[in-house]
Amino acid sequence: MRGELTSGPVMRRMLLFAVPMILGNLLQQCYNVADTLIVGRVLGANALAAVGSAFTLMTFLTSILLGLSMGSGTVFSIRFGQRDERRLREAVCASFVLIAAVTAVLTALVFAGIEPILTFLRVPDEVRPLMRDYLWAVFFGLGAIFLYNYFASLLRAVGNSAVPLAFLAVSASVNIALDLWFVMGLGWGVAGAAWATVIAQYLSGIGIAVYTLLRFPGLWRGEGMRVKLSGIREIAGFSALTCVQQSVMNLGILMVQGLVNSFGAAVMAAFAAAVKIDAFAYMPVQDFGNAFSTFIAQNYGAGKEERIRTGLRGAIAAAIAFCLAITAGVILLARPLMGLFIDSGETAVIAEGVRYLRIEGSFYCGIGCLFLLYGLYRAVGRPGMSVVLTVISLGTRVALAYLLSAIPAIGVAGIWWSVPIGWLLADLTGLGYYLLRREKLFRFTEI
Repeated sequence: MRGELTSGPVMRRMLLFAVPMILGNLLQQCYNVADTLIVGRVLGANALAAVGSAFTLMTFLTSILLGLSMGSGTVFSIRFGQRDERRLREAVCASFVLIAAVTAVLTALVFAGIEPILTFLRVPDEVRPLMRDYLWAVFFGLGAIFLYNYFASLLRAVGNSAVPLAFLAVSASVNIALDLWFVMGLGWGVAGAAWATVIAQYLSGIGIAVYTLLRFPGLWRGEGMRVKLSGIREIAGFSALTCVQQSVMNLGILMVQGLVNSFGAAVMAAFAAAVKIDAFAYMPVQDFGNAFSTFIAQNYGAGKEERIRTGLRGAIAAAIAFCLAITAGVILLARPLMGLFIDSGETAVIAEGVRYLRIEGSFYCGIGCLFLLYGLYRAVGRPGMSVVLTVISLGTRVALAYLLSAIPAIGVAGIWWSVPIGWLLADLTGLGYYLLRREKLFRFTEI
């Protein structure tokens, strides 16, 4: 195996490991952004609203599988840091069985519940048929999402972050080409955009699975390569809280989406476009937080406390520098960025999107620090603290969104302002916990 993060220059190793993850997830965002951009330009504001609202729902569903994969990846990283190959293989096997079962159940539930989901999200009548068509196709991609995230987490846990990037680069290109063909060439509408995404997702999911099986046979052969109930319990116990954290985070966003939908199709369309820009803006620091988590987990398993502290200081400085730069860019370019997704004649949509971006963009340092806190507590075996921070951040966001938006003088802007307030409260809580426990936080305890 390769990908050692427990020796060598701290920040150089961390950044070299993080860059492919950052580029990879930016490409992954291209799946839905391509849908949004092409649909908005070709099919209009209602279709844009449908695809954007579906994106929020799919982000929630993906978060369940991503949370399980991330939690499993932390266990993989710790075992890799310990050089315990038998227990690493046990974890790999147990994790695959657990997440595959969850994927099958989740897929069955969402297909059975399409109509209740549309009702829960308060989708307007003029948007509902379009969103139904999009969901009916895109739900078929959940199996591909499982394959990609599971194998990507496994490869990253052993220090290989470049290969997931390569598969995403190919599939993102295929996605965009199929979007243009299905929507503009064949005239399949929003369903065509969904099928383009699903096909591209399976290309990356199956591709990375085959690569991992062939390139790292040691992970699948030898002692420990069998399904054990104790192994499933260990993975479930460790990754459940990470899954809860990811799910709570995106459930809160889903609840906010329902509130946004109640303000009509124009606000839905503005939110759909602005969220894509927002996601691109802070996605790099989110992925840096995930790379930081892998770094911490490997060194935590290896018992290298001082290396962890050095990495923590460097990661904070890097995250803040990036967030300040991206804040300036989003605030200055908010209007032309919105113009990429919607025709210039949709002045109400563009104006609302610009307001959203300038409010959120002013506080990206808050979300950057929060991603580092999530990664830190997950890596040192305290995923429950990540859940606490998520509940504080999202709970504040949801409560204030409903409260402030009900005040006529504030209206929909209250939804936008609730987000940075939630980030700030969660950051203060996470920092307070760190200051109280920092003497013992990095001392390894067996999982």
